[in-house]
Amino acid sequence: MKLDVLIIRLAFIGLLAVVGFLLNPLAFTTWLGDLDFTTRKVASAGLGAVIGLLIIAFEIRVRQASLKTLIGAAIGSILGIVGAFLIGILIAFQKVEAVPAEMQTFLTISLAFFMGYVGLMVGAAKGDFIDLSALGGIFADKTPQHDFRVLDTSVIIDGRIADIAETGFLGGSLVIPNFILTELQQVADSADSSKRQRGRRGLDMLQRLRSNTKLDVQIIETDFPSVKEVDLKLIELAKSLDAIIVTNDFNLNKVAQLRGVAVLNINELANALKPVVLPGEAMRVFVLKEGKEYNQGVAYLDDGTMVVIDNARKLIGKTADIAVTSVLQTTAGKMIFGRLWEEKEEQGGDSVAIHDSRSLGFKRATRDLRQSTIIEQVK
Repeated sequence: MKLDVLIIRLAFIGLLAVVGFLLNPLAFTTWLGDLDFTTRKVASAGLGAVIGLLIIAFEIRVRQASLKTLIGAAIGSILGIVGAFLIGILIAFQKVEAVPAEMQTFLTISLAFFMGYVGLMVGAAKGDFIDLSALGGIFADKTPQHDFRVLDTSVIIDGRIADIAETGFLGGSLVIPNFILTELQQVADSADSSKRQRGRRGLDMLQRLRSNTKLDVQIIETDFPSVKEVDLKLIELAKSLDAIIVTNDFNLNKVAQLRGVAVLNINELANALKPVVLPGEAMRVFVLKEGKEYNQGVAYLDDGTMVVIDNARKLIGKTADIAVTSVLQTTAGKMIFGRLWEEKEEQGGDSVAIHDSRSLGFKRATRDLRQSTIIEQVK
């Protein structure tokens, strides 16, 4: 497809060069000096080729722009030209003898170009505010919004996207731009063994997505050469496709939302799917290590939630039945406090959710949760 487009563009440039050679628009120009007729025809062919290149450059830029941007640019340029025309009429009625007629014509034409250009740029910048559905007709939205999901490097390397996509919850077409593939390849070829392993896992996940016949996975060649950062390229691509970005990158998430691009964050989804635990509930956990407070044991749930258990130091390396006493939810994650089930039975079922003399340990653990070491464990 890319080769076919290149051939068509080269043929178009060649055609304009031939037209320029045959029509020879430079035959009677005086600024070329004493050039002979044949040289002028060759120069005319070169002029045609240059015009063809400019047209193709304009076509490439237009293809990358969204429909809203194009409509905004068209409306802005029309308003600018109309404004310049009205100002030109006022200038024509002002008979200023000191200003020659040729200068007035030049000023009018220059004003038209200036206001048309300003209107074009302002309209293109503000095109995202246009509601196409309100225009009706061919601009009415007849397809579901956000049919495309653009994947970034972090979510591909993470690997959970493959399982989520296979369940059917994600929906739409999964779009992987070529510059993301390039970044994945660079990570897979890294000299650092950890990065190299992550990059190869990302390529394996991508192959898994593509091999699933139930998923619509598209790898596109669209690029934005003027944009250097990959995250900004993703945002521009999502805006041009009216797509949703799927990512694990916190910074990309915030920047995309500030620019009006919808984002799906896999980490936020994982947090939303964590089971709700209430005081008094029983659970069975594996006591992994000693806690920071005296005689405490620490366990982890399957989703990574930390469980702090009173008087469980003796059970390190063993499975224990516990009763939940309190749950602490912070922006960094969730932390569960509990006691051994046999202690609950000894003290009575209603006492589980009541703080006793060990509430001091709870307060200290709460304080420690705000420290960076505990936060890293919660993550």
